[in-house]
Amino acid sequence: MKEKSIPMRRCIGCMESKEKNQLIRIAGYEGTVSVDLTGRAKGRGAYLCKGSQSCLNKAYKKKALERSLHMTITQQQLEQVEAELKALNDKNER
Repeated sequence: MKEKSIPMRRCIGCMESKEKNQLIRIAGYEGTVSVDLTGRAKGRGAYLCKGSQSCLNKAYKKKALERSLHMTITQQQLEQVEAELKALNDKNER
């Protein structure tokens, strides 16, 4: 029987390849940036390590998030994504 392949993605912050279920997708569509929990939101996507605030900061500092999503990201949008990720991490810790 053929084994099912596990999809791999690369974190744009730390540049490590991991299984897709260990990463979280950030979606950019028509000027908005959001955390995509389903992995099926419209627009371009970029992956970050789950629970890692440092990966988000590295990606923003290197402009890797902007390059991956093909759009400029404001400080307000970054803060919104940080808040969504923090809420998600707090929910998962419970």
